[in-house]
Amino acid sequence: MKFSWTNVDRPIVALAPMEGYTDSAFRQLVKTYAPGVICFTEFTSADALKYNSQVSKNKITIDKLEQPVVVQLFGKYPEHFIEAAKQVEQMGAAAIDINMGCPARKVIASEHGSALMKNPDLAAEIVNVLSNSTSLEVSVKTRIGFANFDENYFFSFCEKLVAAGAKLLTIHGRTTKQGYSGKADWNPAYELKKRINIPVIGNGDVDSPESAVEKLKNLDGVMIGRATFGNPLIMKSIYDTFYPGKKEDYPLPNWFELAKKHIDLSVKTKGEKRGMIEMRKHLAMYFRGFPNASEYRNKLVRVETRDEAFKLIEEIKEFASAQN
Repeated sequence: MKFSWTNVDRPIVALAPMEGYTDSAFRQLVKTYAPGVICFTEFTSADALKYNSQVSKNKITIDKLEQPVVVQLFGKYPEHFIEAAKQVEQMGAAAIDINMGCPARKVIASEHGSALMKNPDLAAEIVNVLSNSTSLEVSVKTRIGFANFDENYFFSFCEKLVAAGAKLLTIHGRTTKQGYSGKADWNPAYELKKRINIPVIGNGDVDSPESAVEKLKNLDGVMIGRATFGNPLIMKSIYDTFYPGKKEDYPLPNWFELAKKHIDLSVKTKGEKRGMIEMRKHLAMYFRGFPNASEYRNKLVRVETRDEAFKLIEEIKEFASAQN
């Protein structure tokens, strides 16, 4: 059956698109323990795909375990999205998401990401052109404002996206100016849901099953981002809380085995050299709070091989056991 946001179980539990983190290995890890989660890819340049960049293609390589997976694209040229969509569709994506929420300075300077919030007509044109050039449903991830939250502007902007063909909106409850500081405000998303007739997902500060349940309210789902760093099993915890009847009670790995599994997936998808470089930041997050953590993390962020990482993990495990 063709993927459609209309047919997805509610509430939707989604893994946020996070550059440098939600690669294929991470998505496979999440889906291994929480098959019902919908994963979004790292954001990928529509411009780069238009010009056939292999690096960008590698970012959206999709394993069947990840399905249905949503590929997130960013850019500002509508015609480039058309070419990118053709490749994304051929690579097996279930849907396409447009990034209109990234607050990174270099992204904003290029008028990509959340800079599109300042140009509603162009934002709507991108959605419209893309929706009419692919059989995949198109969604948008955006924020509650650029410099500040202006209620009328925000609702008008989102309504333009819906009229242009967006089938789902994800709202991060901060402005671009806030970045990731301060507390996410979900109230604009709740009010938006009352005004539009497509699914709305909330994003920002979901860091536990309890916070996911508390923040859901009238929305169609929640998206989890930074809370997954070093803790991908939080996706299972949140999904199982919403869907206790679907809970799969198979043995879960301990932290040490989970980190090893992540390493193996990273090496499998990217090769040992690149895979281990990518794993360094993850390993540093996995072992926060462990005894002698700072010393071990200094070593983990320098590992070059799978065997070296496994040996260090075993040392951490033995040291932690000796402290108990």
